[in-house]
Amino acid sequence: MMNGMPAMGPLMWIFMLLFWGLAILGLVLAVRWAVSRGKGEKGEDKPQTPLEVLKLRYARGELTREEFERMKKELE
Repeated sequence: MMNGMPAMGPLMWIFMLLFWGLAILGLVLAVRWAVSRGKGEKGEDKPQTPLEVLKLRYARGELTREEFERMKKELE
């Protein structure tokens, strides 16, 4: 015994290493999650060209084929 406290056995050292390893891993994962959340996970922060927006609207069914072709010609 040292200073009235029992000496830490090998099992206690294993638990301490496991605890701190998990704590550091959790911190790293939390930082990565926060960073990826700020960027947008699917590249949503990438600026889109007007033609890409037009194609997306056509794909969603917001525009008819005639409207799409007319707007596409105006953009080109």
